[in-house]
Amino acid sequence: MENQVFIMEHPLIQHKISLLRDKATGSKEFRELISEISMLMCYEATRDLPLKEVEIETPVAVAKTKILAGRKLAFVPILRAGIGMVDGAIAMVPAAKVGHIGLYRDPETLKPVEYYSKLPKDIKEREVVVLDPMLATGGSAIDAISIIKKSNPKSIKFMCIIGAPEGINALKSAHTDVTIYCAAMDQKLNEHGYIVPGLGDAGDRIFGTE
Repeated sequence: MENQVFIMEHPLIQHKISLLRDKATGSKEFRELISEISMLMCYEATRDLPLKEVEIETPVAVAKTKILAGRKLAFVPILRAGIGMVDGAIAMVPAAKVGHIGLYRDPETLKPVEYYSKLPKDIKEREVVVLDPMLATGGSAIDAISIIKKSNPKSIKFMCIIGAPEGINALKSAHTDVTIYCAAMDQKLNEHGYIVPGLGDAGDRIFGTE
């Protein structure tokens, strides 16, 4: 199946991204914005979850209504910046489990290096949404998804807030079966592999380690 890329142009998401980009935005507000944007994005990324009809007794009568059809989800943030997106996603799907993939980018080669991997034991029964605020070169996302695929989940989606064309194209080519959800597509990468105009280092801004 050929993957799809969804660029989310919802006004609330775009407004919050503008605040997120501002270099004057402090860590507390930055974390809150990351969480709020993630919640709004999760709403869109779960649009295809199946439903089943049930009967619910209201104070007035019995209603035929719909609930989720038991499909299990797992959110897997790429450490460390991906952690900032977890609370917003979990707020939308409280029953989801959370795994973690630890990768860092080698400053010389710009290649991702794995240092941690912990996934839910029942990952084979779950549909996975990988979380990372920034999709720059695409290296970390590609490697994280490759690691997760070894555990044979039902499906994988990737959710980022800011993406560069280079990273999105690389991820599309490497994992043709992964749907990509991106809140904003930026212009390019600079010579240091940072997204332009971007928002700086998401991990540093989330955790106040600039």
